[in-house]
Formats: sequence, C-alpha cells, structure tokens
Amino acid sequence: MQAEIITIGDELLIGQVVDTNSAWLGQMLNKSNIKVNRINSISDDANEIKDMLTSCMKRSELVIITGGLGPTKDDITKKTLKDFFGMSWRIDQEVIDQLEMYFKDRGRQLMEINKIQAELPDGCITLFNEWGTAPGMWFEVDGRVVISLPGVPYEMKNIFEFKALPKIQERFQEPSLYHKTIVTFNIPESILAKQIEDIEDQLPSNIKLAYLPGLNVVRLRLTGTMSDGLDIYKSVDSFSQRIVDRVGSGVIATQDLTLAEIISNILISNGKTLSVAESCTGGYISHLLTLIPGASKAFVGSVISYSNSVKHHQLGVESTLFETVGAVSEQVVSQMAIGVRERLQTDYSIAVSGVAGPAGGSDEKPVGTVVIGVSSAQETIVKTFHFHGERMNVIGRSANMAFVMLKDLVQ
Repeated sequence: MQAEIITIGDELLIGQVVDTNSAWLGQMLNKSNIKVNRINSISDDANEIKDMLTSCMKRSELVIITGGLGPTKDDITKKTLKDFFGMSWRIDQEVIDQLEMYFKDRGRQLMEINKIQAELPDGCITLFNEWGTAPGMWFEVDGRVVISLPGVPYEMKNIFEFKALPKIQERFQEPSLYHKTIVTFNIPESILAKQIEDIEDQLPSNIKLAYLPGLNVVRLRLTGTMSDGLDIYKSVDSFSQRIVDRVGSGVIATQDLTLAEIISNILISNGKTLSVAESCTGGYISHLLTLIPGASKAFVGSVISYSNSVKHHQLGVESTLFETVGAVSEQVVSQMAIGVRERLQTDYSIAVSGVAGPAGGSDEKPVGTVVIGVSSAQETIVKTFHFHGERMNVIGRSANMAFVMLKDLVQ
C-alpha cells in the first residue's frame, strides 16, 4: 500500500510558511503501515494541481492533498478537483448547519462568502471540519482514494485523525506495525552503527532499523510488521534489549520521548520541582518543558537572565565576577543555578550561559562555548562545553546537554 502527499500553496514554495502538515501525515500513515512514496509541493495553479494529481494516481492507491480550501478567490483546490473528476456542485446542508453553529458560538453572523464552503463536488464524501469552516473531501475513483484537507494544521489534523484515517484503515486494511524506539545520547551515528552492526545484520526481513539523528541524540527505531502466527512484539523487544545491552550507558530512554519529556517524567515521579536560569538559550529550555502537558507538576518557572544586570539583581551573581572571569564562566553559572533554585524554592535547577554566535566569540571563549550548571540542595555541578554549528544548533545542543546533566544529578 503506497501513498503520496500533495501540499498546495505559493506560501510554501517561497518559504513564507513551513510545511509541517506532510511530516505529521507521514507519521500518522506510517503507524498504519502505509508507505509515503513522495511528498509534492506545488503552487496555487489549476493545471499544476491536475498534472500532479494525474501522476500521483498512476503511482499510488492513496493521495492526500492539503491546502486551497478556503472561501477566497485564491483557494482553487475544490473547484479544480470538481473539474478534474468531471463532477457537478451540490449543497451540503449539514455543512451549512455546522457553519451557522460555528459562527454563532463566536458571536458572528454567517456571511454569503462562508456559505461557499458548503458547496461541494457531488461525487465526494464530506469529511466534516469541527474546528474550522472548510470541510474535507473524500473521492474514490478507479480504485484510488483522493482526500482533500484544509491547509490549516490544527484543522487538517482533526479531520484526518478522526474522519479520514478510520475510513482509510477500513478501506485498505493494511497489516499493523509495532515500533520500539531507543534514545541514545552523545554517540555519533556512525560510531553507533558500527557498535551494533552485527545485531542489525541479524534482523529478519520483517523488522527494520532506522537511525534518526538529532542534536547530540540518535533515535534507533525498530519497526516490525505484524503477520499471522508470529509474535512480532517478542521479536522486536528481544532485538531492542540486545541493542540496549550493547550500547549501555549511552541509552537514556527506551521510549520515543524528548529529553525534556524524560526529565519531566523523572521529576514528576519523584515529586520534585525544577527552576531554570537561561542566558544564551533565551528561554528555549523553558519552552521545551512547557510544551509537555502536565509539566507544571514539576516545572515552577524561569529567569531569562540575558543581561549581566539581571544575573546580578535577580539571581544574586556577584557583580565582580563579570569583570574578573566573565558571564560565560563556571563561577557565574554556579551562582545562577544556586540563585534561581533558592529564589524560586525548587528542588533542582538548571543554569546556562554561553556564546551562541554567530558573533561574540573570542580566542579564549570562541562561538559555541557554553557553560551549563545543575543544582540541588546537596550538590551543584558545572561543566564547560564547546558545541559546533550555527546559532540554533548551539542552543539546541545546550538544552539537550542540560537535561542529561540534570537526569544524572537526579538519579
């Protein structure tokens, strides 16, 4: 079973909007053992849409389109699909009723331009949009399924997950997959591959191993395909355990979790709290923590001490240190970690100060120099690192290293 994704919109092609829809759809389809062969981005042009759809339907049984379903003149996907499949218009009264309720709940009146959303090709099945105004559409022609969804991510996700995906699973009935993820830290992908090479060579044909590298992190994803008479769970788990035993302390989790999720879960399970003092990361560590539902059970708050004045007045860092050793120093970061922990009254803290670049470095402290500290009432640990890459790489690697240092301190 193979699928293709078509994203429509000039804003995607010029980089004004980043295509996150395709990545999410790929993840969802993969869970249902549906392989995405291609992801295609095209402009808001009727001929482009028709040509691309013709090509996709020759190659794949399932085609998913996102974008171009709004009520304005530049949204041409719906009309183009109607013409492509040789259909007429129909008015879906259920969509009108839903639109009236949608606007009423927001204290607004349904306008004529919005009623256009209820005008649909007469050969499609309506996929109702509970979070917006543009419904999705399901077409089935010559054994091929074409699904058209809004481009707005939260609307697209809701329609696909709760309306389209159940129909896809019922229609195609693909064998399901079992995934097992191992998260490793601070081991380069090439070294990791060599370390487990013999185990990988012994994998049966129905189990695949994927390397998913990130910032100081490599995820190893084992994927087993279900089949009759085979305990794929036992087989995948057995290979997973062999890899964990081989990699040893380089493994930091055997679930597909971010480092922020890992440390948050550890703190919550131990009933402990965390505060953060950030300089060069500018709130990024706090952002990663607050992305996690329920993180407030452990994460209390942070101080973004970007200036030396804030480090001194809000965190209690001795002002003389800025002249003698500088803000990017183990002495300053140690006092930042202790200061934020004591002021916010938490069990643990993280503190970071560094030179993220691209400017600001020196011979003594080049770009990528970052000092990270973690602290508890019993111990404060501070280390200096030299990260490579552009600014966001340095910030991301700093955050990941801070989480791992805290994990080691807590455990």
